[in-house]
Amino acid sequence: MDLGRIATAMVTPFQENGDIDFEAVERLIEYLLANGTDSIVVCGTTGESPTLSTEEKLQLIRFTVEKVNKRVPVIAGTGSNNTKQTIELTKKIESLGVDGVMLVAPYYNKPNQKGLYAHFEAVAEETTLPIVVYNVPGRTSSNIEAATTIALSKIPNIQVVKEASGNLDQISEILANTHDKFLVYSGDDALTLPLLAIGGRGVISVASHIVGNEMQAMIQAFEEGRHAFAAKMHQTLLPLFKQLFKNPNPVPIKYAMSKVGFHIEKVRLPLVEMTDEEKQEFDHVWEQVKQNI
Repeated sequence: MDLGRIATAMVTPFQENGDIDFEAVERLIEYLLANGTDSIVVCGTTGESPTLSTEEKLQLIRFTVEKVNKRVPVIAGTGSNNTKQTIELTKKIESLGVDGVMLVAPYYNKPNQKGLYAHFEAVAEETTLPIVVYNVPGRTSSNIEAATTIALSKIPNIQVVKEASGNLDQISEILANTHDKFLVYSGDDALTLPLLAIGGRGVISVASHIVGNEMQAMIQAFEEGRHAFAAKMHQTLLPLFKQLFKNPNPVPIKYAMSKVGFHIEKVRLPLVEMTDEEKQEFDHVWEQVKQNI
């Protein structure tokens, strides 16, 4: 399962009353596909999946698949810290036409490596859909170690890992010890270029909501051997990448979307919107970046 160079972990627009804004979702899908997105992840953490009900997830996944209409792959986030519930949701969406599922490492429970392996193995045994394993220790409090990811890569429908550990040594070990069809994506926008340099496939991105084309230009330059240009683009975008995670994701990116014509700041509790001071700080960085790209 190839997600291209940039998969966007799509935000979920909400109306003022907190309901999903499906009209804005449709506009957002079209915008992303026109601006550097090679595939879409729906109902991921960036989509505020912990606050979406099962019925809302099914509605949103079904809607996204319908509107994308096979133009690019659609990956649905179905992972949780409850293996049985993860299996149940994964099985429910099999008929909706998604191209794969993304399973975050179980959070809060803090399973050991045997438990992590057993969790993903159990889900893989219950679905024929391709699986993206999502390692994000900063959110889950447990790191999927390289040896565990390497072992999971031998399960036929576990085909991708989204690595957000920030540990390039760990990622290098995974790349060196998995087969060529097992793809490694960065879960950190700031590590997109370093990951490509050590053999990774691309990024499952937040920043691509607003700088997808620029990130594609950076990746293309790297692929064509124009490494100085790629490095310069990375350096230019880095302050923006950092700003997008100064507050809990997806709060900053939802505000940032106002810069490209979307007004979808609304987030669900326990997340809260940025303060005026935080918005001013973001605006300052945004203007500087825009001047330099």
